[in-house]
Amino acid sequence: MTVRAPRLPVFERLRRRWAQGRPLGSLRSQLLRWLLIPLVMLVLLDAVFVYRNALDAADMAYDRSLLASTRALAERVSIVGGKVVAEVPYVALDSFETDTLGRIYYKVTGINGELVSGYGDLPPVPKNVPRSQNYPALVRFYHADYHGKPIRIAALLQPVYDDSMRGIALIQVAETLDARRGLSNQILFDTLSWQAAMILVMGALVWFAVRLVLRPLMRLKTEVETRTLSDLSDVDPTLVHKEMRPLVSAMNGSMSRLQQLIASQRRFIADASHQLRTPLTVLKTQAELAMRECDRQAGSPPDIAALRDIVRSMAATTDSTVLLANRLLTLARIEHGGDSLAMDTVALRDVAQQVGLEMAMAAVGRNIDLSLEAPDEAPVHGQALLLHELLANLVDNALRYTPQGGSVILRVRAAQAGHGHDDGAVLEVEDSGKGIPPAERERVLTPFYRVGAALESNPGGAGLGLAIVRDIVALHGARLELATAANGHGLKVGVYFAAAPVDAKIAP
Repeated sequence: MTVRAPRLPVFERLRRRWAQGRPLGSLRSQLLRWLLIPLVMLVLLDAVFVYRNALDAADMAYDRSLLASTRALAERVSIVGGKVVAEVPYVALDSFETDTLGRIYYKVTGINGELVSGYGDLPPVPKNVPRSQNYPALVRFYHADYHGKPIRIAALLQPVYDDSMRGIALIQVAETLDARRGLSNQILFDTLSWQAAMILVMGALVWFAVRLVLRPLMRLKTEVETRTLSDLSDVDPTLVHKEMRPLVSAMNGSMSRLQQLIASQRRFIADASHQLRTPLTVLKTQAELAMRECDRQAGSPPDIAALRDIVRSMAATTDSTVLLANRLLTLARIEHGGDSLAMDTVALRDVAQQVGLEMAMAAVGRNIDLSLEAPDEAPVHGQALLLHELLANLVDNALRYTPQGGSVILRVRAAQAGHGHDDGAVLEVEDSGKGIPPAERERVLTPFYRVGAALESNPGGAGLGLAIVRDIVALHGARLELATAANGHGLKVGVYFAAAPVDAKIAP
């Protein structure tokens, strides 16, 4: 046995359909359907009520006419010689026999139930028919069948009396329903014709109104479609209705963000092409010098020292180019894809230990003391790879710009009150180099900007390390500070993080 699931209401079906992401179709057609279908239903319902009211009015008019005929016949009923008699003129009898709108029958019953006049087989009054409350007379109206035809009968109780006797006679007048049905059909036809005309007129008005209301949306659609690819200017919100202006504002905001993204990409491409052109040109020049030196020494013992110097310069240039390319790619990834990276709870101490181990050989090669001070685990909410990149750039910059025999200190600790991130974590990298003048500390955070001391001590730098640090700090909602080191001339870079969630678990 198969059991069918109950059919959901229409609004619930529409809600589920929209929740599933199905296409909604044309807005104009939906508005026309939701306006015209209920309107047609209301008009049809109104037609039913109008038709019933018209029928009631027609029945009342016909019943009143039927009662008038019954009363006219009742006035002719009297007692003559101790008998009830009905003096019906021949003219009245002719009208009863052949009515233009339907056949009419009558019957007069005496005090004792005897037939006085008329059609004796006319149906009697049913026992359960109540007296009509619309008229003061003792009259009852009811339907019956007479010789296979439906009829409407008015039964009037008429008092009759004289000096010898008194009692109540029953006068019944019946008419066929042909006239009533003809009038009912005419009323139905007129009602449906009028309502159909109303539906057509209202449908045309609704269609015109929907078209007029949707015209601003069509104008907005045309304006957006006819724009050039480079036109990302704001759309005028006054072109559409008040309810649609938030959508236009959101679209303008999206275009503004798109403009910023395109501008950032153009700036990145321009900067990358400019910065990569120089080391590649140098590399090409050095290769040409090596080839020229080989051609010059052809047939004679080669000058190994000169060739070694050229190859060493080429290797250094290649390293600088690789470093620049890697940092450009890192900067592009942070600027254009940082918002989509998954965040987790990360222990800064673990990140610092990993970076310290990776940079240890570079520190030993430059005879620099690289130390780690991390008494606290310092959990923060962030992205582990980006935090590693942030700290690696800070330590790499410190090692590059610290003279041989200097020191670089890497600190991880809990934040102290007064730094704007109470109960958070602090990451510090402090070196004993020449530092950065206070007037230059804001500008060094922009890509490719380098102060004069940095150019002298490390001419192969890319000028992107602190720019990458700035973007990673902003992505994590932290705060970046550049200050003078404790020795009075070095640089101390501090990154202040907000506290990680209490119930968060540190990612392995």
